[in-house]
Amino acid sequence: MTLEHVAIWTDQLETLKDFYIRYFGGIPNEKYVSEKEFDGRFESYFLSFDSGARLELMKLPVIPQGDNSGGFQSTGLTHIAFSVETGAELDKLYDIIKRDGHKIVGEPRMTGDGYYEACVLDPDGNRVEITVTP
Repeated sequence: MTLEHVAIWTDQLETLKDFYIRYFGGIPNEKYVSEKEFDGRFESYFLSFDSGARLELMKLPVIPQGDNSGGFQSTGLTHIAFSVETGAELDKLYDIIKRDGHKIVGEPRMTGDGYYEACVLDPDGNRVEITVTP
């Protein structure tokens, strides 16, 4: 299992993207803009780094400023993601985490941008995604 990416909510998507490009050599993908409306349009970039690590920068107008305690989403670090090889492996890990009593915040599903993912909270309430990378 490998750490796949870290994501940050922001209300300054272009400014944050430019910061990570300028100071850390991030290479952005083409901006993703969801075709669905969620009280505003979801937009994101994935920035790739020489090490292979990626950072997702995300913007959605309804995400408030605040902290991420207890799974609450706000600007700043929003989740960490771990990638597994197959959907079956994701489903198995998800079932174990659920059976062990950890809070589930996203059932396994296929996302609009091609991920198969599930989302749980760690004991401190931080969001952890389990993904099969497209």
